[in-house]
Amino acid sequence: MPIVFFLFIGLYLIGNFYIYFRGGQALSTYPTGVKVLLSLLFWGGALSLIFTFLFRKANLSLKFLAFTHEVGSSWLVFTLYMVLFLISFDIFRLFYRPFTYGFHLALAFTLCLLSYGYYNYKNPKIQEYTVAINKPTEASSLKVVAVSDIHLGLGTGKEALSNYVDKINAQKPDLIIISGDLIDNTVIPLREEHMEEELNRLNASLGVYMVPGNHEYIAGIDESMEYLSSTSIHVLRDSVVTLSNGVQLIGRDDRQNHRRKPLNHLLEQADVSKPMLLLDHQPYDLEKTVKSGIDLQFSGHTHRGQVWPINLLTDHLFDISYGYEKRGDTHLYVSSGLSLWGPPFRIGTDSELVVFNLKFK
Repeated sequence: MPIVFFLFIGLYLIGNFYIYFRGGQALSTYPTGVKVLLSLLFWGGALSLIFTFLFRKANLSLKFLAFTHEVGSSWLVFTLYMVLFLISFDIFRLFYRPFTYGFHLALAFTLCLLSYGYYNYKNPKIQEYTVAINKPTEASSLKVVAVSDIHLGLGTGKEALSNYVDKINAQKPDLIIISGDLIDNTVIPLREEHMEEELNRLNASLGVYMVPGNHEYIAGIDESMEYLSSTSIHVLRDSVVTLSNGVQLIGRDDRQNHRRKPLNHLLEQADVSKPMLLLDHQPYDLEKTVKSGIDLQFSGHTHRGQVWPINLLTDHLFDISYGYEKRGDTHLYVSSGLSLWGPPFRIGTDSELVVFNLKFK
C-alpha cells in the first residue's frame, strides 16, 4: 500500500510540474508580480491535497480543513484533465506549429468539464428496479432503499446529508440498507457537526441497517462503531438478522477485517428457503454469492471510478463495477454511490439512490 501511495503522489506532482511549466510558457509576458501570485495560488492548490491527508486528524479548525479538502480534492481532478488536454494539444502542435493557445483552451475545457461534473454530482439519480424473489415470506412485497458510499466527513457535511435523508425518506421505504463507507476518513467532523441528528431522521418501518466499508476502518473501526452507536442504525458485522416479515439480512464485515467469517459460515445462521439479502461493501467473489443461493446482494465501493477515464479501470478490475445483473436466481447490484470520496465531480458516472421493489412468491 505505501508503494501505491508514493507512486500516486509522484505522478500527481509530475502532472502539476508539467501544468506549471506549460502555464509559465503561456503567461511569460505577464508582469513578475502577477506570475509570483499565480505561482503561489497554483502550488497552494496543488499541495492542499497532501496537507489535508497529513493533517486530517489534527486539532485544526473544521472549516479550514473542509476548505483545504475541497480545494485539494478538486485539484486532483483538475490536474487529471489539464494534463490530458495539454498532452492532446501538444501532440496537435507537432502537426500544426503555429498553434499557440493550447494552455488557454485546456484551462477553459477543464473548467467547463468540472462545472458539469459538479452539477452532476449534486443531482443524484434515482434508480428503480422490480426484483422477483421465488421464495415465500409473510409479505408479498418489500420496498427497499439502498445506498452506499456517502463518505460523511470533510467533503460531505451535515447540509448535504440532510438533503440525502430527505431524498431517501421521500421514497417511503419499508427498509433502508447502507452498504458501507458511510463515514469517510475520520469521525471528528461527524461529531462536531452532530450529524447523528440527521442520520436519526432516516425513517423506515423495518429499520435502517448497514455494514462497514473500508473507510470505516480507515477512520478507525472502534471509533466508527462508537459513533454509530449514537444513531438508530443497526450495524451488521458478520451477522444475520431476520426482519418481522421473515426476510433475512446477512451483513458481512469489510475485507479490511482479514478475520471476517466466510459467507458459508454466516449461512449456517440463516434459513436458505426464505429470502436472503446480502450486504457486502466490496463486490468480490460474486460466484460464491450465486452458489450460496443468496437472493439479492447489494454492494458499493467502486464508485465506478467517479470520473472518466478512471471508470474504464474499475470496469476492468471488478467482475461487476456498476449496475444490476442477474445470475441464476441471484440478483446482484453494485452501486456507484450516493456521494463520493474526495473530488466533488461526477464525469462519465452518476451519484445514485437505488430503490428495490421486491416481490415474493
